[in-house]
Amino acid sequence: MTVISNEPNPSSISSNGSSKSLWTNFRFMRMFIAYSLATFGDWFDALAIQVMVAYRWGADPLIIALIPVCMAVPGIVLGSVAGALADRLHKVKIMMICDVITVLLTIAILFAPSAAWLLPLLALRAMMGVFHVPAQQALTRQVVAEEHLFQASSLNGFVNQCSKVAGPLLGAVIVAVFSPQVCILINACTRLLSGVVLWPLRRLTEDPEPSASDGGPLETGETAESLYIQWQKGWRFIQSSRILLSTILFGCFGLMAILMIDYQFTTLFREIKPGNEALIGWLGSSAGAGAVVIILLLNRLPRIGYGWGLGGGYLLIGAGIGALGWISSQTSEFWIIIWGLCIGVGNGLFMVTLNYLLQKETPPAYVGRVFGIQNSLSSVVLVIAPLAGGALIRSVGPSPTFQYIGMATLAIGFAGMMLQRILWKGQQPLPAESTGELGQKTVRQP
Repeated sequence: MTVISNEPNPSSISSNGSSKSLWTNFRFMRMFIAYSLATFGDWFDALAIQVMVAYRWGADPLIIALIPVCMAVPGIVLGSVAGALADRLHKVKIMMICDVITVLLTIAILFAPSAAWLLPLLALRAMMGVFHVPAQQALTRQVVAEEHLFQASSLNGFVNQCSKVAGPLLGAVIVAVFSPQVCILINACTRLLSGVVLWPLRRLTEDPEPSASDGGPLETGETAESLYIQWQKGWRFIQSSRILLSTILFGCFGLMAILMIDYQFTTLFREIKPGNEALIGWLGSSAGAGAVVIILLLNRLPRIGYGWGLGGGYLLIGAGIGALGWISSQTSEFWIIIWGLCIGVGNGLFMVTLNYLLQKETPPAYVGRVFGIQNSLSSVVLVIAPLAGGALIRSVGPSPTFQYIGMATLAIGFAGMMLQRILWKGQQPLPAESTGELGQKTVRQP
């Protein structure tokens, strides 16, 4: 039986206490492969659903906007609770159960005859992601050594963006040759494989204490506390951490702007270049390619400044979105690819920095709760923003909406870069002292 404890982890920590290569950490690599399979399938699925709703069903922009709303509601209701459960229960089993249920729901989506059936199924499937993500992040924090956290975040971001390249490209071909339902079926298969890859880790015993690389033990009463008390402590911990609080609030402001048009690219292209269903695939692929390039560069760095990563990411995303608002029916597809690359570079820069920051600045026993709360707050934005974006598009049209949202996102990114000394002052882990009511001791990293 494999054990995660205060003993040195043989898959990530050598006998002298120094970390080996992340590639020799077989626990992380299994998680990485499972995540890769699931993410790859998701991008087939996302493209197929957008094409099916926007082109095959000819849905209204507000109906399209309801897709992310339905997917966000479970995160609002259950996000912070799911994070507390991830810190409390067996993380691998949570991930496996979520994969199995996702497969069943994805198969059900194949037979959805209309949006009235599709939206509830998407909401139920999104609920599985609400429980899966904090469990994965919390387990990553336990099995990965401190000095490998940035590399692990980069690798997860890398495979996510590679999926954005391969998924839409292959998905567009499959949609053109076969149907969106085939793409949805591929997602079900990859999710099933994800669960199979995680199966050997089902007996892994997860110690609630931090790993050896972090050193500080939890107080013994932590594991005996109720779920409600641990949920409260998660919120209090974020309120007590200036860096985490600034990051989550800054992320929500930028996310509000981006999500107003995130599901409306098909609406924009349907007006500018009607009949070209593959155009959304080219945009997604170029965005993924840009993110892959920046993540490969980031993977060579030990860390990145929070302000440059978060603010710079939003700045590039805003520039790309705003530029898409000025394209016309005569605009070459080459420029759509260029602005997609710009959006991708910004997205990769932001996401890697965000995940690394949340992992780095959070003690291992709180990672699940922090990611759960962050997911919950983001889901609130995900409900409000798409509806506002859909209403704005109906009012002023797709192109002006993209112009306004692009400029707003660019301004938020610029503000983050200029105010980074205020928002993210003192990029260091918490000092070695008891946090009192949080019931945890944290240790300053060397």
